[in-house]
Amino acid sequence: MKISKVKRSNQKRTKLAKQGKLKARRHRDKPKKQFQKAPQTQINNVQEEEEGSDDDRNMLEMVEKDDLTFLKEAISNKSYELLKKIRCTDNSKQSKKAKKTEENLEYRYEKSAFKGVEEDMGKEFKFLLPIKTKDGFVKTRAIEKDNVEDEETAEGDEEDMEINEDEKSDNESLDLELKEDTKEFDETELVSTAKLLACREEVLKSRRYTIGILSSSILEDPQLRAKNFTLLLDFMEERNPEVYITVRKLATASLLEIFKDILPSYHITQVNQEGVKLKKDTFQLQNFEADLLKNYKNYLQKLEKMAKLLYRKGNSMRKLNDREIQLATLAVNCMCDLLITHPYFNFSNNIAKFLIPLLDNKLSSTREIVMKCFTQIFKEDKRGEITLMIVQQLNKYIKPRGHTVHHEVISVLLGLRIKDINLDKEKEEELKKQKLMSHKQRILSLSKRERKKSKKLEQVEQELLETKAEENKKAAEKVFTDITSLVFTIYFRILKEAPSSKILSACLEGLAKFAHCINLEFYQDIVNVLSALLDEGNLALRERLNCIRTVFIILSGQGSALNIDPHRFYSHLYKNLLSINAGKTCTEIDVALKVLVIALVHRQKNISQNRLIAFVKRIATMALGLQHNGALGVLGVIKMIMQLGKAAYILLDTDSGCGDGLYLPELDDPEYCNAKSTSLWEIVALQRHYHNTVHQVAKNIAWEVPASGEGSLSPEIAKLNPEELCQEYDPTTVAFKPAVAIPKKVSPKASIKHEYASIKFETYVNECFDKTSITDNESFDICSALRKRKIAKSEKPSKFSKKKRK
Repeated sequence: MKISKVKRSNQKRTKLAKQGKLKARRHRDKPKKQFQKAPQTQINNVQEEEEGSDDDRNMLEMVEKDDLTFLKEAISNKSYELLKKIRCTDNSKQSKKAKKTEENLEYRYEKSAFKGVEEDMGKEFKFLLPIKTKDGFVKTRAIEKDNVEDEETAEGDEEDMEINEDEKSDNESLDLELKEDTKEFDETELVSTAKLLACREEVLKSRRYTIGILSSSILEDPQLRAKNFTLLLDFMEERNPEVYITVRKLATASLLEIFKDILPSYHITQVNQEGVKLKKDTFQLQNFEADLLKNYKNYLQKLEKMAKLLYRKGNSMRKLNDREIQLATLAVNCMCDLLITHPYFNFSNNIAKFLIPLLDNKLSSTREIVMKCFTQIFKEDKRGEITLMIVQQLNKYIKPRGHTVHHEVISVLLGLRIKDINLDKEKEEELKKQKLMSHKQRILSLSKRERKKSKKLEQVEQELLETKAEENKKAAEKVFTDITSLVFTIYFRILKEAPSSKILSACLEGLAKFAHCINLEFYQDIVNVLSALLDEGNLALRERLNCIRTVFIILSGQGSALNIDPHRFYSHLYKNLLSINAGKTCTEIDVALKVLVIALVHRQKNISQNRLIAFVKRIATMALGLQHNGALGVLGVIKMIMQLGKAAYILLDTDSGCGDGLYLPELDDPEYCNAKSTSLWEIVALQRHYHNTVHQVAKNIAWEVPASGEGSLSPEIAKLNPEELCQEYDPTTVAFKPAVAIPKKVSPKASIKHEYASIKFETYVNECFDKTSITDNESFDICSALRKRKIAKSEKPSKFSKKKRK
């Protein structure tokens, strides 16, 4: 194809430069400046031409003689700035040079119009297009030109270094243009607040536009646009004090979304394969992965630098600026999001190790963010490797600090998925090995043919397991078993070393949740420790309830084989139930319902009748002082007890006198409080409850829990268990479910007329009211008035007494 000569010469020049055969280009001679003096011969020719022109003579004739003398004196004295460089001579040629001097003056005036009057008049300016501002003023722009020498040297350097400006990316050129467009105000110019805000908005708009273009171009083609990462990372270190907070936030959030979309789900391993030829696509993919890892590492380092402000201890946190804390929390949020979306990508362990100390941070908002992150990871992690690493780091963090940490450090363990882990499985496997040993001895006595058959069967079974991925399940179970043993190590160490610490409540809650996973060997010791804690009386209400719940979970599971009498724990539960009310202890109702279901419903066969009836009576009394959701949960427990057995029906019968004495509600022992002698009068009060659902459930219990017919519940309410009833009608949203109807307007009743048995008694009462003065502010006591009347009559001698004396 035909190409131009210029392009062909450029190709030859670049080829020679690559081969090292290109000779260095010499600088050209300096061109003569515009203000340089012309040769004497040229001046004479110009003067001759000017002498011959009639226009100049006419111009001189038009000027008066006084003006000419004044101008000559001004030029000789250099009194004016514009006339300093004009030389005045007495020759007759002075008039002939007037035209030349006028041209120089015009040039200097045009130059000074844009830059002001300067001492150095040799500089040259390149005029740009004018700009119309928002105020309507037209501003001219000028850029100072470099000398011709600098231009030529720059051209020579460009040719030697082979810099081709056409090959630069569009994004870099866009960034340079935006940087050039930023306005610079003079220090002497007074700028209003509105102008400063407008300037700030313009800069922010340009930054947003640039960040948006760079981010979208990366998402379109990550392999080709990988260079844009460096520009976005530079925005995370913005130095402009007016916009640096907003720009850093925008860049950080944009890079977060980009990495969440681009990062693969697998772990990238970089292997240097020297001497191995790779395909073009494979080579490009390896280079892209290396660049991605490099940029991802730089991003994480910048996030750590931003979030390290939260690592400060003591009162130094107060010295931080609110903007810096906002940036630090944003960095923590970004790291949490990356760990949740890509838990098994590179540097995930580093992120987790960095976030673990923030669970013990002074700021509650930071602790909540990290706790939510770890809880979500625990729930979604199926392999268990990242979970095991986090629990190991938590154990290392808690132990040297003497358990003086915030409760979030322990509460985060409640999100673990270790409900189905059995720590006694190791013993079972040992028993299986012993059986196999005896089986091997039996196989030794087999014939060769039988041995071959058994080997083939083992191979087939192993292949079947591989197809079902049973080996992966075993590996995952082993990981979760290690996690469970670490968790109980943390819990047991807290019970042993710090039984009075603030984290004991979280520890007891975790023991109550995972108590079924504990080894049988530890059951007796745990029950004794918990009993000692309850007897000391130093625990709060929630901690006491968690202790009782843990014991009943142990006894209802594998611990049922142990010879442990739960009588003392029933007494503690019976005593603490009335401490729950609608005041400060209303939040403990959820734990109380869990304990009641385990102790009374699941273990109903192991409870005596007197104890069960006493608990039903105590629960009904407790329901009167609770909110409507707590009352529904408690009534749900009574409903379940009545559905499973008829022992509690005796409390609904008011005519039967089965009790041997009086009911003693003040006793702490449910066995001897004689609850059979009372009845559930609380159900009558609850049938007049302000909440409609409480009224329905109370009516259902009063009618002996019918499944259908009068007094039965709707299927939507009947299918809910006590915990679900409490959560479904929770009033924390400040709304009733269902909505309470507006009360009807009731007209006041007419005054009631009293009826008297006899006319004498009516007159007697009226006389008493008339004799006593009653005001509006005083209250009249008819009983005291009648007593005074009676005393006054007793003092007077009656007729009957006189007759008796006679």
